[in-house]
Amino acid sequence: MAVYREDADLRFLGRCENEDLDLLVSLITRDPRDNTLRWTETLSGSDNYKRFHPAHRNYWQEIAAEIQTFGASSIASMFRGGQGVLYREVLCDVCDHTGVKYKKEEATETIELSLLMKMLEKSLSEMSLAELREFADSMGTELTAPTVPLVLMAIQTAVRSSGFAAYRLSVLMLSTLAKVVLGRTLPIVTYLTLTRSISVLAGPVGIALSTGWLIADIAGPARRVKVPACLLLACLRQQYLYKSL
Repeated sequence: MAVYREDADLRFLGRCENEDLDLLVSLITRDPRDNTLRWTETLSGSDNYKRFHPAHRNYWQEIAAEIQTFGASSIASMFRGGQGVLYREVLCDVCDHTGVKYKKEEATETIELSLLMKMLEKSLSEMSLAELREFADSMGTELTAPTVPLVLMAIQTAVRSSGFAAYRLSVLMLSTLAKVVLGRTLPIVTYLTLTRSISVLAGPVGIALSTGWLIADIAGPARRVKVPACLLLACLRQQYLYKSL
């Protein structure tokens, strides 16, 4: 059974909504290909999971502990009494695997945003010119002749200067990930224009998620979970930060 290590970067999970945590729990515990329990997970066997599910916030530490074990070998965890590594180490491993450029002294949320932007860049590169134009229009970039670098630059500039822009991006990416990774459609009430962005992104994201960049079988079962898990955590953190303002 995974044992939680005190981790400042995961403490915010205790303040997330149960509906948001449900995405993370589903990813951790079930293989979306056939909806069976993952053989590597221990969360569903914990006492608090059995007692409180689906009130996930009541056992957020068990969820966090499972995430921490993604970055540690089972042998190493055994010698640490079932504890994994801190989330930041998991995140940096994912960034190294996916070719994300980051600085080790940067804040965790900054590194996470770099991961989200890398995923967005991968998705945009798979779009046709018509899809790219539709996505740019739906994101309000006001680009008359959108290209992948221009769209990325416009979104990066907006995210750096506005917490709202980062929040808006997290809503888009979270909904797209839910659709592609877990086969779920999340309701977006506040930003109806984002539904167009999601429909355009879903195809390219699906392509990205089915390549070696994320969940190829050669990556092994742990990486097939921890890469999308870090993406989900990045989205959840941005939403938590914006709502906490």
